[in-house]
Amino acid sequence: MSFRILLIEDDPGVSRVLARGLSYEGYEVQSATDGEQGLTMLRDQTPDLIILDVMLPGMDGLEVLRRARAEPYAGPVLLLTARSRPEHQIAGFESGADDYVLKPFSFDVLAARVRAHLRRQDEPAALNFEDLTLDIATHQVRRAGREVTLTAQEFKILQVFMEHPGRVLSKSVLLDCAWGVGYLGDSNIVETYVKLLRQKLETAGEARVLQTIRGAGYVLRSIGP
Repeated sequence: MSFRILLIEDDPGVSRVLARGLSYEGYEVQSATDGEQGLTMLRDQTPDLIILDVMLPGMDGLEVLRRARAEPYAGPVLLLTARSRPEHQIAGFESGADDYVLKPFSFDVLAARVRAHLRRQDEPAALNFEDLTLDIATHQVRRAGREVTLTAQEFKILQVFMEHPGRVLSKSVLLDCAWGVGYLGDSNIVETYVKLLRQKLETAGEARVLQTIRGAGYVLRSIGP
């Protein structure tokens, strides 16, 4: 099976290099030069992954991303941008991005990110831990049958925990897995998101499953003794 990639990038030089390189990697690549064209291509033939430039003419990349998620498009989206400030990255993740690649970038690194996200296409549709269920395809989370509404980034972090139950994950590991290797922001953002997840997972008085291991990180641990 050949994975389909939709590339939405207005810089012809960058678009040409990426399209050629990804084609050599064995992917089917469609290219769009603006957001409207990209959304039309998305509707015509759903891609397995989208590479999306943030600074597009007319409709910017974050608006394209929000509209794509509203379609709804559930596949991975990699943002390309020269904006490196933490608030810019957070805005991208909150809009529904799965990864954030800073310009200028190495094609080999981007290709590795693409491979990592597409490998997940073969993963189970849902992850389960105790009374917690995370549906990867629909981005739905349930705790003891209760629906839990998460942002895109909260969902991504919880997915990392549920892929490694019982394993202590350090802040650096969580940053690499959930924000990407190129993340340059404050590592304390992990604490903030773990706190937000706990609040949402424990709203109805459920037992705490995201435990802090002082000096080591966090772990998704069994409810029982």
